[in-house]
Parts: sequence; structure tokens; C-alpha cells
Amino acid sequence: MHHSPVAAPLLLALACASARPAPSYAAPTPPPPPPPCRHASIAALERDPALDAEVATRRYRLGQPASPRVTPDGRTVVFLQSGPRSDARSLWAFDVASGKARQLATAESLSGGGDRPPTAREAAERERMRLSARAIGTFVLSPDGRTAAVPLGGRLYLVDVASGHASALPAGSGPDADPQFSPDGRMVASIENDEIWVHEAGDRAVRRVTRGAGHGVTHGEAEFVAEEEMDRFRGFWWSPDGRQIAYEEADASHVENFFLSDIAHGEQAPAQSPYPRPGKANVAVRLGVVSRFGGRTRWIDWDHARYPYLARVAWPKGGPLLIEVETRDQKTVVLLAADGANGRTRTLVTEEDPAWVDLNDDLRPLASGQFLWSSEKSGQAELELRAADGSLVRTLTTPAIGFRRLVTLDGDTAVVEGGPDSTVQFLWRVPLAGGTPALLAGGPMVHEATGTKDAPVLVDHESRLDAPARTVLRRIADGEIVATLPDRAEQPPEPNAEILQLPGPMGPLMAEVIVPHRFDARRRYPVIDWVYGGPGFAEVQRDEEGSALAQWLADQGVVVVKIDNRGTPRRGRAWERAIAGSFAGVPLGDQIAGLTALAAMRPFLDLSRVGIIGASFGGYLAALAVLRRPDVFKAAVAIAPVVTWEDYDTHYTERYLGTPEQNPEGYRESSLLTGAASLSRPLLLVHGTADDNVHVIGTLKLVSALEAAGHVPDLMLIPGQTHMFAEQATQRLMWAKAAAFLLDHLRE
Repeated sequence: MHHSPVAAPLLLALACASARPAPSYAAPTPPPPPPPCRHASIAALERDPALDAEVATRRYRLGQPASPRVTPDGRTVVFLQSGPRSDARSLWAFDVASGKARQLATAESLSGGGDRPPTAREAAERERMRLSARAIGTFVLSPDGRTAAVPLGGRLYLVDVASGHASALPAGSGPDADPQFSPDGRMVASIENDEIWVHEAGDRAVRRVTRGAGHGVTHGEAEFVAEEEMDRFRGFWWSPDGRQIAYEEADASHVENFFLSDIAHGEQAPAQSPYPRPGKANVAVRLGVVSRFGGRTRWIDWDHARYPYLARVAWPKGGPLLIEVETRDQKTVVLLAADGANGRTRTLVTEEDPAWVDLNDDLRPLASGQFLWSSEKSGQAELELRAADGSLVRTLTTPAIGFRRLVTLDGDTAVVEGGPDSTVQFLWRVPLAGGTPALLAGGPMVHEATGTKDAPVLVDHESRLDAPARTVLRRIADGEIVATLPDRAEQPPEPNAEILQLPGPMGPLMAEVIVPHRFDARRRYPVIDWVYGGPGFAEVQRDEEGSALAQWLADQGVVVVKIDNRGTPRRGRAWERAIAGSFAGVPLGDQIAGLTALAAMRPFLDLSRVGIIGASFGGYLAALAVLRRPDVFKAAVAIAPVVTWEDYDTHYTERYLGTPEQNPEGYRESSLLTGAASLSRPLLLVHGTADDNVHVIGTLKLVSALEAAGHVPDLMLIPGQTHMFAEQATQRLMWAKAAAFLLDHLRE
């Protein structure tokens, strides 16, 4: 599952659109509140204007600046933006000095016609990125910031940032995808028909660089698990002098294939995609170096049998090609320095962990030959400065920062994200020469930043519970805000929520309690546990956008709670690794312990009426809850759940459970099929038939097991929908049905 899991884009906010008071547990004023957990029909909920607003605005994020890129001089920000209720994005440029934005290109202006649908490659990349936007989905900025390359409908367009003038690059043998500028900006390489092609500046011809792809072999494309689980979306890298290209060859010819069929169109042949399952064959990956003019490929030599995963690649100026590789059990990660001329490698850094080594994107080569690297050897993630030979120079961050991610470099300073607890995220300036880090931006909010190396400013998206989100341009030297990017998004209503710390087995469990806006402290309310609970994503954050749907559900007469159990991120190594070997016991146990602690603190919670809802890993945990603990959970909605972990991908599943041969009991205990015959509580299963991440095959296996045991399952199959459920009509119906299902079964 992706680190930006499906719970975020899938649980679209359906908040009440009426004006609301400040968050409060005070008794109401007339008119009186509705009775707790009022019943509403699916049709009535589907017609709810609040539902329409939430779906149409995609959690109120449409209209916000997206994918911002700062030019190296810090004078311009290039970004994508749509209207507040349109997912058709166009390309914009913001001038920092004047504070004005201008539109550079639309899909129509580039293609000379209507909206061109994405190619299969573009659609797959957008699915991995959880990107449901239409029109211009992505762009790449040239190293000097003067040109944007835009892939659209199989063609590649270059847009001049100063003038907005656009031109289409000539096609080679097929649709264009994944453009990347050479370091000097004079060339653009891209993928066409699984091969790398290069466009030379001033030359209308396009030249194929690699050969031999086909029959399951691709060149220059990141394989499925790299995109879905490693957050690596690139499959080729320019040399610093622009003369060579390092590229991934991925051979999936021996990998088991899954077939996706659109059941609404039986006349269409099923789509075939290789999908590596735990304990079975993986995609074979190797890295080669080739001249930009083509010719013979020199393959980089490392122990592929021991290190089958290619995690990261960097090719710094004046330094060797850096390659980060990983064992299949993910307990060892090695950074190699490779000689591009002869393919030989030497080891710079070895990271080991008895459970697993977390991958990150913090490898940054420096002009001095040193590089930045992050490690959890101390029990908590820390940013390190390493010498050219890989030896440790110094640790740059302190435990108080709660380091999470390297954002950018500005001369002798690194900018990092971190937080004192898992509900917030701050920005810090960290001197590479050592010394005390300085806080750039803090407060009760989540800061998500992007920057360009050595640019004097960065883009900071600020989100909080008690104010609208905004995207600002922040000076790195002192943290001052120098501009605010234009925002066309509608504003979500403020949630009536509080964040609490609950007693837990390894430190506090973080929880959020969301009550109706017309809350009556004299009443006892049914509870809906809004859960994700898996690795890679924390539900409880001081983020207004992430609480809107939960607030809408609470306004139906329930209290919604979110609890981050052990195994979720941002809490250190031991906290995350508490789930090693089994997904069942620890997450579910912590959810129940959190509910019990919350009820002791907030007596308006009626634990005799608890429902649970989640998606992806949260869908798995929701179904597990009613199967294993029907004494606590009275009803569940499980959206796109993993049913048997033998059917999920290798890189994610084997990280936590090992292989089925190594850990048969862990797989048995973690399976929803184990004990399915004992289901005694209402369970609604929702799944898209075109989901290529969590395949619908698992949900169908669970349905079959339930039917064999005499149960009639509640099932909502959605033809043609993927893990994102992108269509608005589908979203409205799905959430109306899910809400009505829970409300009906939690009534007194």
C-alpha cells in the first residue's frame, strides 16, 4: 500500500456545509438536536447537498495549488490548478515579486482540441500517485526553470515559462510519458513503447536510446512495487554531463499475471498485469548505463540474488553513480558507489534491522562529495552527514525535532520536516556544519513543504483544524512568509473536534473525537471508529481537510473517533515494528483499548453501539473487527480490504509478515478468511472491479466463504472503478450507502 494510502484519497470528506460554531461540548440552544443516530435512507443521503459539495470539491482540495515547483532563482513558482469544482487542471506561473499568477497552458491549448484522455501508461502512473485529476496531470520543470515539459494524451509538450508559448515534441514510435530534462536543459528523454527516447534541442528528430523491450521487459520504467511501495516513480537518470543515461530494466515475463475485467463491458478483453504475490516470483530488475546516442549497455554489477530490489538511484556531479539496493526480506539496505564505465561497485553504507529497514528519499549528494543519509539505528529516524567513503561525519538532527523527511538543500543548510508528536509537522533549518537546528515554521498544524536545491524560498502547504488551509512561499533564511499562492478552493466547515492522548502500552495512543455540531452533553451517542491503522499513514492529524467526512458522519447523530494504533508512522522504530509478524492482534487490540479509555474520559460515548469503517488497510481492520470482536463492534463497512495477505504484493506484505513459507501462522492469523464462518455482525463490503492494487479477488473469496457458512453478505461491487473510486456519482452512492448502513445498525 502506498505511503499516501487509499484512506486519504478514498475517504472523501462529506462535511456539513452549514455555518458552525467553534468546537464545543456545550449543551445546545434551540432548535433541539436530532436524536442520536437518526436513520436516513440511502436516497436521502445521496441527495444531501453536503455530500455533493464534498464529492464535487474532492475534500475541498480542488482549486488549491498542486505540484508546485520553485525556479532556482526563487522568483517564480510553477504549479497546477483547477477550479473549485473541476478536476481539469491547467499549468500556472506565480511571480513572487508582483504576487500575480498567470495561466501558461490548458489541455485544450496544448492539444488544439478537447480534453485528451490519458494513455494507459499515464493512467497507471496517476493511479500509483493517487492522482484523479483530469487534463494536465503532471509536469517537469527544466533545471534552469525556464521550460516545463508536459505529457498529455500520449504527446509531449514544452511550455516556455516566461511567454507561455508551447510546442509539441515529435513522437517516436508511440505515446510519450515520463519526460526528464538533461542537466543542461538542452535535451528531453522520455518513455515510448517501453524504450527510452531522446529529443535534442533544435532537432525535430527523436532518437531511440535503448532496445530489446517487449514480452514483459521494459526499459526506463519503475516497476509496480517501486511506484506503489517504494515511492520511486523514476526509472532512468541522466549523467551529470548529459552524455549517458542510467536506466532500469524490469523483466516481468516470469511473474504471475492478474487479469482485470470491466464487468460492465463483457465485449472487452481483460487487461493483463504482472502482480508479484508473497513468496512468489518478483520482477527481475537490473541497472544499465547507455550513451544518449544509444549503443551497447554496460550493466552495473551487484549481487542481484541477495539484493533484488532497486530502491534509489542518484548520479551526482563529480561523483560516482549511487545505487541503493535492498534484500528481499528488507532487513538490509546497502548504498553502493558504481563505476559507470566498467559497472563495478563498492559498498558505502549498510543499514540493518532485525525487523525491516524503512526506505526513505533522504539520499542527497553534496558538491563536496559528501552525502546526506537517514538512519533509524538509534531507535528514531535521524539525518546524517556522510563522507564520500560512507563513513559518518555527524548526526545533524536531534530527537526533539522528530525528523521525518528531508525537504531541500540551501547552500550549507538542510530543510527538514519533523514534529514533537504525530499530529503535527514542523519545518526546521539544519546546519550541515553542525549546531542547533532552527525552527522555520511550527504551530498546531501540518506543514508539507517542497523546494528546489539552493533556491532561497520553499513552498509550504499549511493545514490545521481551526482555520482554512493555505499555500505560502517561505524564505529559508528566516522562515518569513513572502507570498501566498492563489487558492481557488472552497473552504470546508470547521470540524467540531478535539485531539486527546490515551494511555497505551508503548506510550500514548493519539485520538481524535468528532462530535455533532448540535451536540447534547446530556445524551449518550453511538460511536463510529474511523480507522486506517496500518503502516505509512496516521489518521489523527491537526488537519481540517482530513476530518470533513468524519464530521458529516458525526452530524448524523453519532460520535466519530480516530485512533492511531501501534504500527502507524511518526512514533519511532519500536512503535512501528510492534506489528512485525502479524497484522491482526496489535492494531485491533489498540483500537479496543483506545475506545475503552475514551469512554472513561468522555461518558457520552455509548460503547454498546460501536461501528467501524475503513478503506484499504482500514477496510481490512474494519472487517477484522466484526469477525474477531463482535462483543465490541456491532457493524462494519470495509472498503477495498485486503482479505488474504497471500494475495497482496511482495514488497509490502513480506516487509511485515515475511513469506507464507516462513510465517504460515502469521498469515493464517492475519487472514479475514480465518473465522469467517463465525461472522455474527453486519458487514458491508465495497470494492472496485478494476482495482489493480488491492484486487477484488480477495473480497470475492470472502463473499464465497461467508456464503458457504450460510451468511448472506452485503456487497457493493463497483464496475470499472480502481482503488481511488474517482467517479463522483459512484462516490455519492457509495458514501450514502455506507452511512445508511452504519446508522441503521447502530440505532437503539
